[in-house]
Amino acid sequence: MKIYCWLLLLFAQITLVTAQSNKSIYLFSYFKGNGEDGLHLAWSADGLKWTSLKNDSSFLTPTVAKDKLMRDPCVIRGADGLFHMVWTVSWSERTIGYASSKDLIHWSQQQAIPVMEHEPSALNCWAPEIFYDDASKQYMIYWATTIPGRFPKGDTASDHNHRIYYVTTKDFTTYTKAAVLYDQGFNVIDATIQKNGSQYVMFLKDETRYPPQKNLRTATSTTLTGGYSAPSAPITGNYWAEGPTVLKKGNQWIVYFDKYRDHKYGAVTSTDLVHWTEISELLEMPKGIRHGTVVVITQNELDKLLKEGNKK
Repeated sequence: MKIYCWLLLLFAQITLVTAQSNKSIYLFSYFKGNGEDGLHLAWSADGLKWTSLKNDSSFLTPTVAKDKLMRDPCVIRGADGLFHMVWTVSWSERTIGYASSKDLIHWSQQQAIPVMEHEPSALNCWAPEIFYDDASKQYMIYWATTIPGRFPKGDTASDHNHRIYYVTTKDFTTYTKAAVLYDQGFNVIDATIQKNGSQYVMFLKDETRYPPQKNLRTATSTTLTGGYSAPSAPITGNYWAEGPTVLKKGNQWIVYFDKYRDHKYGAVTSTDLVHWTEISELLEMPKGIRHGTVVVITQNELDKLLKEGNKK
């Protein structure tokens, strides 16, 4: 009987340890200032209270492109088990940054991907993101670019006519030629895409300047690389919002965003992607956090990040 009880206790302990090691942890990648010092990371157990890692110092210093910035870092876990990251390298260059890592600590050599070099009048490549498509076994990288005069029906008072463009790749070595992903006749930036059943949901910023919108909306498609609908009504409130990133917890969607004029972060939540509730007052975010993304990691991966942060 004693042996049985001991075995039962041992089994319970093993089960508890296994459950803890497999528990999902949420990781937020972000930048501070103008992105000069590189990649910052924060973690959360509940998606509301976020704690910076490594005393809020950089995990990766930018080295590519003329301006050597690391703004808007987007991190995803790829089908190969690696973390893949893209970022904005400059306010005014036609390339985006890319690197990969197995542990979010040691990173591959950084690349500057010349996604818009074939468009000599393109002014920028902003807020790139990555989506892995299970159906085609390839990655789609997408971002916002403005090309003066390209869309005359857009927001042309200041010739800011951003549209969302994309390329695809299977190996982060060769890429398709950039093409338009989203054009609904208005100035649009900061897109991020989530799969919802058989649909793809794009969360985007309406960047219309005259009259100003500066809010977040959604669009849907049954195809990843095109066919997205006209934008929904705004899902954010009476403030300026940008840089959406999305976390799905069970049946709850949480959209985080930068309230950039208020110098704080905000969030809205929904269970049906139609009706949205403001939960900004529940957030606790690192001071100075700017436009980033959420990715799910394990407790073991977090432990390694915490250990790295404790190094002197």
